Amino acid sequence: MVLAFALVTWVVPASASMNLALEKGCLSCHGSPPRGKAPTMAELASRYATARGNEAEITKLSAHLREHHLFGGVPAHERISAEEAERFVRWLVDGGR
Repeated sequence: MVLAFALVTWVVPASASMNLALEKGCLSCHGSPPRGKAPTMAELASRYATARGNEAEITKLSAHLREHHLFGGVPAHERISAEEAERFVRWLVDGGR
C-alpha cells in the first residue's frame, strides 16, 4: 500500500505537467514536429536541465516564460499563471517526462 502511494505521488506531478502542456496548447508549437522555429519539449527540457538545483534560475525561467514580449508576444505564454509556469518549468528542469 505504501509503495503504491509513493509511486502515485512520484508519477502524478509529471503527468500533471504534461496535462498542463496539453491543456494550455503548448504542444501546438512545441510538439513534434514543432511549429516554425519553436523548440520541441525535448529541446526545452535539455536547455532547462542546466537549472536543476538552482532555485533562483528556476524562478527566473518561470517569470521569463510569462513575459508578454517573449518572442514578440505569445498569447499562450501570457495566459499561464505564475504557479503553472513554475510547475511547468520544474517539470522541464527534471527532464519533461
